[in-house]
Amino acid sequence: MQINGATALVTGANRGIGRHLAAQLAERGAKVYATARRPETIDLDGVEKLALDITDPESVTAVARAAQDVDLLVNNAGINTLTPLLGDLDQVHAEMNTNFWGTLSMARAFAPVLATNGGGAIVTIASGASWMAMPDAGAYAVSKAAAWNMSNALRWELAGQGTSVISVHLGATDTDMGHGTLDKNDPADVARAALDGVEQDDYEVVVDAQTRMVKEWLAKDPKGFYALVTQLLRA
Repeated sequence: MQINGATALVTGANRGIGRHLAAQLAERGAKVYATARRPETIDLDGVEKLALDITDPESVTAVARAAQDVDLLVNNAGINTLTPLLGDLDQVHAEMNTNFWGTLSMARAFAPVLATNGGGAIVTIASGASWMAMPDAGAYAVSKAAAWNMSNALRWELAGQGTSVISVHLGATDTDMGHGTLDKNDPADVARAALDGVEQDDYEVVVDAQTRMVKEWLAKDPKGFYALVTQLLRA
């Protein structure tokens, strides 16, 4: 899909990767709807700002009605509460409600819009955590694993209307969500890789070497992988 001339909607566009995605889409010649719960916090020129809470069905419906010309949906909004699955259940629900259910709500709301506009594409910012779990972020890992396989399922379901579906996977990134981690990606590089993937009609975009290694381990004995992770955590 060519971004120049497209009409894109980006969730969570007020900061981090989402802000870079919205800015780079505009630079590449797209019309951009930049959305956030508080659109006044979006400090970008040349975009149309819309209020959106992806966990609120009425908000999702309103945005889909307001942006009927969209042919590129970028699901970026997400949270990481650093909650284990046996921790605060409200936080576990919050992660699933945002990272899976909210993202699915956007796909469901915009699938007919994309069909009307020729098919287009859906991009979901997933994670390297789609393919692994860490001790204190089990809820995040489960929610991102669901987001990854949601992309695979939607690819089948939307093939008939010509909609491409792309998941983007990355390791630690220099955003508020990635605060305190080492060897972080630049969010501008993540956005650039994701948009290149759109133009190349990729199924998955794996942004960094760390995440490529995690994916390669999926075909191997998980005992070896988690033994390596344990060593790294103890180092």
